[in-house]
Amino acid sequence: MKTHNYALTVEWSGNKGEGTKTYKGYDRSHKIIIEGKAIIEGSSDPNFLGDGTKHNPEELLLASLATCHMLWYLHLCAEAGVIVTNYTDAAKGIMTETANGGGKFESVTLYPTVIVKEEAMIDKANELHTKANALCFIANSVNFPVYHKATTASPSR
Repeated sequence: MKTHNYALTVEWSGNKGEGTKTYKGYDRSHKIIIEGKAIIEGSSDPNFLGDGTKHNPEELLLASLATCHMLWYLHLCAEAGVIVTNYTDAAKGIMTETANGGGKFESVTLYPTVIVKEEAMIDKANELHTKANALCFIANSVNFPVYHKATTASPSR
């Protein structure tokens, strides 16, 4: 077994001068800094006083699940001789707030739309989503179900 390590810095940039003196008195803005990469500007969800123009943790979790699935799926397709020419995913997640003010994701559903080179590849292409879901590092790390409802077509269809 191999171990992989990841590192980043989260830097809060929302001090308006009085820090967290009051709940509404500070900005939720922050930066996600990874050496050698573009800085990601983040905030909390607007429902939690965040800046809707910036990425929030919930969206980034959803993006991690969707991209991990896509990358495994493309890998498996390449190995199986399924030629994917286009892939998009309109992923959706459901998060529920709890009585204590916290919350948790209940589920995520991925909606990949896949175009394969030939119609004969469609059945195998559809099958590979289950294997991709089982192999996805991120999906294996969360405590809620990750579903996928794929649509697959070919140019001739």
